[in-house]
Amino acid sequence: MRTRLLPLLIVLMAGVLLALGIPLGVITAGVEQQRVVVDRIDDAARFASLAQFVTARPDADAATKSPDEDERCATLGAELARYYDLYGIRAGVFYRDHTPMARAPQALPVPDEGEGAQAFSEALAGRRSHDPRQIWPWDTDGRIPVASPVIRDGDVVAVVVTDSPTGQLRSRILHGWLLIAAGECAAMLVAVAAAFRLTGWVLRPVRVLDVASHDIATGRMKSRVAATAGPPELRRLARSFNEMADNVEEVLEQQRAFVADASHQLRNPLAALLLRIELLALELPEGNEEIASVRTEGKRLASVLDDLLDLALAEHAPADLQLTDVAALAVERVDSWRPLADDKGVRLTYEGHTAVTGWADPVALSSALDAVVDNALKFTPAGEPVTVDVAPDGERVRITVADRGPGLTDDELARVGDRFWRSSRHQNISGSGLGLSITRALLAAGGATIAYAPHPPHGLQVTVTVPRSAP
Repeated sequence: MRTRLLPLLIVLMAGVLLALGIPLGVITAGVEQQRVVVDRIDDAARFASLAQFVTARPDADAATKSPDEDERCATLGAELARYYDLYGIRAGVFYRDHTPMARAPQALPVPDEGEGAQAFSEALAGRRSHDPRQIWPWDTDGRIPVASPVIRDGDVVAVVVTDSPTGQLRSRILHGWLLIAAGECAAMLVAVAAAFRLTGWVLRPVRVLDVASHDIATGRMKSRVAATAGPPELRRLARSFNEMADNVEEVLEQQRAFVADASHQLRNPLAALLLRIELLALELPEGNEEIASVRTEGKRLASVLDDLLDLALAEHAPADLQLTDVAALAVERVDSWRPLADDKGVRLTYEGHTAVTGWADPVALSSALDAVVDNALKFTPAGEPVTVDVAPDGERVRITVADRGPGLTDDELARVGDRFWRSSRHQNISGSGLGLSITRALLAAGGATIAYAPHPPHGLQVTVTVPRSAP
């Protein structure tokens, strides 16, 4: 679940950071450019104040010039030249007819197109030029023109024009963007770490609930959840889960107790009934079919009651887990069943490792193997093999019992192991339908599992797995 929830949180946080970072970057660029524009306006205003005292044209007749006219014009030109040398900013003062009063460099023309021409026209009208378009770091050929009117006696007599390069401005904008990007990356790392912690805090109770649910589903009814971590909703869910598990365990315990008590209480009357049937058989002719049928059904009922009692005990009794040589135990059970297999003409063999250890209840595992081998011998015809194999499989030990009987269909495989279930094709074979249910209960108590699968070309393969590590 974390792999689905975490990317969603990261995408949302990245979207929020981008939504904040992009406007911040635009604002930063605008602030940097506005600072440059304000400086150019101040510079243009200073040059305009100097130009106010230069009224004569450079080509005017000497008789019309005042004594200080040439000195003032030379001062203005020197200021413009020094300004250009220091900052690399071109600047000039032009009369209304575009004749230069002073300029640096000397080849600086009057802007006749673009933003420069518009700024010049606005200055001629007595207005400060509008803000130039925004410069971005990739605008390598962009420039910032600023124009300011020179006013004398209420009239615009000239215009100061500055034409600034944008290299330093673009560098400052890029530097500001890099700082913003670094801050966003740091914020993203913090957000990802917080998302990890948040998803872990939220999902940890869910994982615990999942494990506890699996434990209860596999028969470990004592599993519970500590309702002390996670959001309040999950803590309430954990408490509800514990209450549900308590109720389920109580109901199952009552069911097991009822089955055990009923089986135990019925055994004595049934034993007395069977004894009276045997006494009655002594009074009837030898080979009476009705007495033989009653005797058979009575023994079958006794077997069912014994199996019910065994099932109730298997579901209730705790497992005595020990480090067990599973291979040696399987060899022992195969040797015990081989005489019966030989009588039926079935080849019962062991194929597997000589020594494989696992954690299991030896008594329960022996009983489970007996039930599986007995089931295989029942359905395997004479001349066919039944093989038992033990092998390690990662963290578990795999015990495989394969026969060459008729096998089961897919629908039957889904039901095998259910209580009292028997295949409709095998009703003529003795059994109560509880043997594999008892086997599953015995194995589940120790953390082992049992599975059923076809054994091509025909037959059934039963696989019992036992954990290799201590519980």
